[in-house]
Amino acid sequence: MSLNPMVETTPNPTPEAALPRYLFGTSLKMYFSHARTLDWITETATRAAEHRLITAGIAGLFLMPQFPSIPACLGAAGPLLIGAQDLAVEDEGAWTGEVSGAVLSELGCRLVEVGHAERRHHFGETDELVRGKVQAAVRNGLIPVLCVGEKEETNPADAAAAVLAEVTSALPDTDPPALVIAYEPVWAIGAPRPAQPAHIRQVCSILRDHLRSRLPGTDSRIIYGGSAGPGLLTEIGTIVDGLFLGRFAHDPAAVGTILDELCDLVGDPA
Repeated sequence: MSLNPMVETTPNPTPEAALPRYLFGTSLKMYFSHARTLDWITETATRAAEHRLITAGIAGLFLMPQFPSIPACLGAAGPLLIGAQDLAVEDEGAWTGEVSGAVLSELGCRLVEVGHAERRHHFGETDELVRGKVQAAVRNGLIPVLCVGEKEETNPADAAAAVLAEVTSALPDTDPPALVIAYEPVWAIGAPRPAQPAHIRQVCSILRDHLRSRLPGTDSRIIYGGSAGPGLLTEIGTIVDGLFLGRFAHDPAAVGTILDELCDLVGDPA
């Protein structure tokens, strides 16, 4: 296989089904042990299976555990979608320590996180590498959860410009069938509070207009991350398509609370 992260290969099948209208999920990073991960997904899957927005298909939940926990989580997922926190640019070969998108897809993963600020900061991931990983996800039938966000706190117009530049640099030559954009201002990740609601609404509105014009055939969602938790959705409304939850989702009860907030916003399903 080529060392070039921009290598093009023959696409594999596209994602198996459309995304729900609203999408909520979390990456557990390296916070949980394997046992605690299984406890979390067991309890969350039980709660999700009983929630009216989940059973009606209006909202969906996803979990991105550590790699070794993925097979067990797939077995306990219930209505949850399982994803991975990263993937390799290449699908096979002498790439010690990397994880293939082809194998993630083979296991049953539906999504994969790409371009998180921590990957960029700690591991030096570049725009070119992020684009290669988006391509790897798409050709293996995985839905990229593309993380974008401005580094420093600034006004919404400048933040939107920075975000659009990241999105543009990451998009492959062929439009993906499905794409999730996780807007996570870097300065808000791990902060006591998320970005201000007005800031989130303005940036996400600009981002949505761009996606509609640039990717009209793509099943796209915009979710907000960066210290997102209970109470935020009530403040920002449905300008976003969901939330990328951080540490506030470590308690499964918080996930149920957020789904109840969405129900208050959109109403009970008929």
